[in-house]
Amino acid sequence: MVRNVLLITLDQFRADHLSAAGHPVVRTPHLDALARDGVRLARHYSQCAPCSPGRASLYTGTYQMQHRVVANGTPLDHHLDNVARLAHRHGFDPVLFGYTDQGVDPRVTASADDERLSSYQGVLPGFTRMLDLSEPYTAWREWLHSHGHRTLPDGYLALLETEPDRAATESISAFLTERFFEWLDTRREPWCAHLSYLRPHPPYAAAGHWAREYSPSAMQMPIAPVAREARHPFHDAATQMPGWAAPADEAGLRTMRAQYCGMVSEVDAQVGRVMARLRERGEWDSTLVVVTADHADQLGDHGLVEKLGFFEQSYHILGIVRDPHRPAGHGRVVEAFTENVDLLPTIAEAIGAPVPLQCDGLPLTEWLAGAEPAQWRDAASWEFDWRDVYVSDDPGGAARNWPRDGRLERQHLAVRRSRDAAYVQFGNGSWLAFDLAADPTWRTLITDPARVLPLAQDMLTWRSRHADRQLTGLLLERGGVGRWPAGVAWRGTH
Repeated sequence: MVRNVLLITLDQFRADHLSAAGHPVVRTPHLDALARDGVRLARHYSQCAPCSPGRASLYTGTYQMQHRVVANGTPLDHHLDNVARLAHRHGFDPVLFGYTDQGVDPRVTASADDERLSSYQGVLPGFTRMLDLSEPYTAWREWLHSHGHRTLPDGYLALLETEPDRAATESISAFLTERFFEWLDTRREPWCAHLSYLRPHPPYAAAGHWAREYSPSAMQMPIAPVAREARHPFHDAATQMPGWAAPADEAGLRTMRAQYCGMVSEVDAQVGRVMARLRERGEWDSTLVVVTADHADQLGDHGLVEKLGFFEQSYHILGIVRDPHRPAGHGRVVEAFTENVDLLPTIAEAIGAPVPLQCDGLPLTEWLAGAEPAQWRDAASWEFDWRDVYVSDDPGGAARNWPRDGRLERQHLAVRRSRDAAYVQFGNGSWLAFDLAADPTWRTLITDPARVLPLAQDMLTWRSRHADRQLTGLLLERGGVGRWPAGVAWRGTH
């Protein structure tokens, strides 16, 4: 078993923006080195977007159809197990540097005056937050002010937008790393830490010299959207929404992409600093290191920015795992489909804990050991929900007029992506199917019913196999026969 656990999230990090993955411009030497000394998950996917939903899947090992965090602001069910609680049960005191964006379950709050009911940026139950870098980034803002920079309490977005004007050593990422080092230097016992870096999340403004690291002229242009008349209504609406529409001009697209690359290289440098410190402390070969993202970024592809919808640019993410006790797998690149829901089961097995029954994911243990699992998925799945647009306190609104008003239940989609095709099912009954073998850019549709039906059936099978299973493996016979749930202090005869 490993002695220490380090979970790093790099917010909104696309899988293709890694030099080890073949990106023609961006340089990520430290993540590349970690991949060579661990296992790179080449087809690794987030399960939902934006931040709160994506992180709920990562932290609980469950698909969105299980945890039901559907927006930034949806409460996380307090009864769900998670990575911090798992670590705590098995001898760790898990700590957080950054944020988890998990809203409180109102069923466990004391009153309507609880301030946690006004923010989605709560702490995942089980973590002790050592550094709070949720908005408005108060700790970083105060630190900048103490170093002579003009800051305003309500100007936290301006602090990010002006990162190019300050030294990279004063970035929000560097600040997190330094606070982690201060804490780490006091550790003598085994530890579990989650470093939740904001970057390369927008605004698209890299810190210090990283803002000038890449020329806009060197950037590839994004995948163009299909003609308006050929778009699904959701795609068409998204390209016209402020905050989701990509810059209309080439210069704006190239500049955005250059700044994103700069942010990627900066957080790569921070990961390098963390890895170096583990080596200095003699903990490199006793620490499980997991690096991933909560979701990715459209970066102008299909006419969109940020994270949304059904295109895989929002869900294909960075994934690197290094288990020091499984050297046979070091340097391996896994081309099978892996998902963020796999990481909680993987951490569980690495620390000698049983995998929680709620988990939809599978342990990556065999892949990390250089072997190949006897059974593995042949597709990746993700979901997106936008019902928050219709949630309000309006007495006649969709949220108030349930069950007669079912609008909320129709504002979602699910995707099942195999190597050659992708099927998208919308909550209003419409669907899309993409021929990825013929066109990996997601612009060629499959319309032949004979080809579409197996894709739809595959999604239906996927959903049916991931219904809640926490009590379904147990029969009330002879004191309880079968698979017992967690939290029972005694066991029957089985």
